[in-house]
Amino acid sequence: MSQSYPNAVAVFCGSNSGDEPAYIHAAKSLGVAIGKSGIDFVYGGGGKGLMGVSAGAALEVGAKVLGVRPYAMIEDGKAIDHASGSSVFLNEDGREKVETIVVNSMHERKVEMAKRVRGFFGLPGGFGTFEELLEMTTWTQLEIHEKPVIILNAMGFYNPLRDLIQAGVRGGFIRPENEGIVIFIDGPSDLHEHGTYDWGTAAMDVLLSWKKPRDLFPRGFNWKKQLGGKPQDALQAT
Repeated sequence: MSQSYPNAVAVFCGSNSGDEPAYIHAAKSLGVAIGKSGIDFVYGGGGKGLMGVSAGAALEVGAKVLGVRPYAMIEDGKAIDHASGSSVFLNEDGREKVETIVVNSMHERKVEMAKRVRGFFGLPGGFGTFEELLEMTTWTQLEIHEKPVIILNAMGFYNPLRDLIQAGVRGGFIRPENEGIVIFIDGPSDLHEHGTYDWGTAAMDVLLSWKKPRDLFPRGFNWKKQLGGKPQDALQAT
């Protein structure tokens, strides 16, 4: 299965900033690197926490930034400057240049983001971030799309996730060849250097050099089929 994708990446991360300054540094570094690369920045559309930090950094260097938000998450009273279908510009301080795609559900949010990008970056976050990263990983495993999940492991935040994936391999629940769908960028071995490390450049290098593992287990599913025989976009099967 050969696919081509838009010149954009998705960033999944927390709507809080976390307790380590290195998390904020990694978010800024990634936003700057994406913006300077000329690749569009796609994210969940929030203005707070690491989401706001990374998107703001991308905006500052001239990136096109696209947020995808469920309608329920648009605060009451936020005026809409311009609307074209589901695309709007919201009157939110510091986010006037962010184009926002409004969807009806959390799941539609992930589908809308996934279809617009060539890969996914993960920064520290909570339950929502974990779920997003793992669902994108599952879609690659099932060959719904062919896109890497690249995790910026600032301060070793995602070490437990790597341990969990490896436990799945050892336990016979994850095929060894599929472990490589998720790529961890660990940064310097000295955690004191994580607050100055160039996370963004390292992440972009991985993205631009990524190729689908040749030994990725082929499932052979045709996700473009649906009941009734009408063709559909593969992501609609999710």
